[in-house]
Amino acid sequence: MVDHEHPADAPDTDPIPVPAAPTPVEQQQKQVRRTRISGLWAGVTVAAVVLLVLLVFIIQNGQSVTISFFAGHLVLPLGVALLLAAICGVLVLAIPGYGRIIQLRRAIRRSGNTRPAR
Repeated sequence: MVDHEHPADAPDTDPIPVPAAPTPVEQQQKQVRRTRISGLWAGVTVAAVVLLVLLVFIIQNGQSVTISFFAGHLVLPLGVALLLAAICGVLVLAIPGYGRIIQLRRAIRRSGNTRPAR
């Protein structure tokens, strides 16, 4: 038989920690929700960083290049020409996407379902 009243004979177990009651600051932090404005500011910050990187790219690639398209010829800095090509590529991709979105919205209206599914 083991006598647990003596500390030398007691098992090495830690007591179960009791979680502390949340402080008013912690409760207030849990109640703060993300808003559209906070998302907008995050987007503006990311856009500003991207624009800064693009500006550095354009400044560092200032050599002039000649661009020929059908009968037209244009002389632009290399950075501007590459940026213009990237924008044209995005538009080539986005225009059919917008067309598909419009097509789906019309189909939803015709079916009588005025609320889009979320």
